[in-house]
Amino acid sequence: MEFSLYPVTLVVIVATVLLSIRAFNDSSVKYKWIYYPYKLKRNNEWYRSISHMFIHGDYIHLFFNMFVLFSFGRLMEIELIAAYGRTMGHLHFFLLYFLGGLAAGIWPFIRNADNPNYMSLGASGAVSAVLFASILWYPQGGIYLMFIPVEIPAWLFGIIYLAFEYYMTKRGGSGIAHDAHFGGAVFGLFYVLVINFDKGKAFFSYIFS
Repeated sequence: MEFSLYPVTLVVIVATVLLSIRAFNDSSVKYKWIYYPYKLKRNNEWYRSISHMFIHGDYIHLFFNMFVLFSFGRLMEIELIAAYGRTMGHLHFFLLYFLGGLAAGIWPFIRNADNPNYMSLGASGAVSAVLFASILWYPQGGIYLMFIPVEIPAWLFGIIYLAFEYYMTKRGGSGIAHDAHFGGAVFGLFYVLVINFDKGKAFFSYIFS
């Protein structure tokens, strides 16, 4: 598979790795770029809605997000190119990723705009958007999880994931931005339905056939 077929995915991964490493080594950068709804509201630091996607808490966090992005992002970018041509395919993937990251921050902002103690970081929301766009686009695919040696149907994984993230958001106290994961995933579904509603009909046709 040629790297030139999914340049947006690769550029995002390289930029995220480099900037995350910089933030690992400079706490002032991490603090400046982290998602901080309290400062967004009071200081109009809206750049944090994007900057937090390029930094991570640690190397494991970074590796997991970039592994999922590489696994599903390159496939989704190629599918979009096949459907809409090279220029529009790349543009659709770019919008899917970055608008997904922005959408992932909406629920955390609503819940924490007046909470000076809430901060979050990472590309998980944007990656969730890409993952769920690929699930809706190609429900007959399969997903493997660590420590589970069997393939899970993509559509089934999607349902379980959404239910789990919603439950954990309501439960709270985990230290993980489950609300961002949920918001990003929902946006990924929404984006596909906007650009190709037939994919939604094909999804339900597949799982109920």
